[in-house]
Amino acid sequence: MTFDRHLSNVLSVAARLVNALAPGAYEGGRPTAPPGERSGVAAVAEALGGEGRRRPRVTTDAAAELAVSAAAMREVFEHAAEGRTKQAAKVVNDLLRRTGARPQLDPAPGGGWQLHFHGSDDSLAVGWAAGCASGLAVVLGSDLAGRLGICGAGGCDRVYVDSSRNGAKRFCSTPCQNRTKATAYRARHR
Repeated sequence: MTFDRHLSNVLSVAARLVNALAPGAYEGGRPTAPPGERSGVAAVAEALGGEGRRRPRVTTDAAAELAVSAAAMREVFEHAAEGRTKQAAKVVNDLLRRTGARPQLDPAPGGGWQLHFHGSDDSLAVGWAAGCASGLAVVLGSDLAGRLGICGAGGCDRVYVDSSRNGAKRFCSTPCQNRTKATAYRARHR
């Protein structure tokens, strides 16, 4: 099984929301804190505006709602990274219930149909939280649960989705990978 475009999109958004909004200790070796009210709106707009989409207008209420969902999604990544799929599934099921997530076939660009996930209402926060929760549920319910991870670099706890062909990703970003490899190289040559 591989990620289709829509699934890849909602999983990428889930990781970006978690990294932007959920409390975490470090990113690239630097301490982080969840954004404040004003910067939370910008962080959500940036997270949702990736992959060629325009940045949406985000209200402070929507940003606050998505921060709550992002904290729950962080738990999913943590449980999945440790192989605790039962606990990850419990958190995802709670998110699915809370958002009223439901599948829907929508017209695909270029013809045909594509399965999308929607929330119980058309609000930005509920819609994206439902889509992200549904995407995480699809991954956990497949042989791809190991593709949800937490950065393996010392001093970083950001999450990632491994969409590589061989499933060997261990870092949230190239800088974290390079920093880890440089540290290992220096240690070997002392």
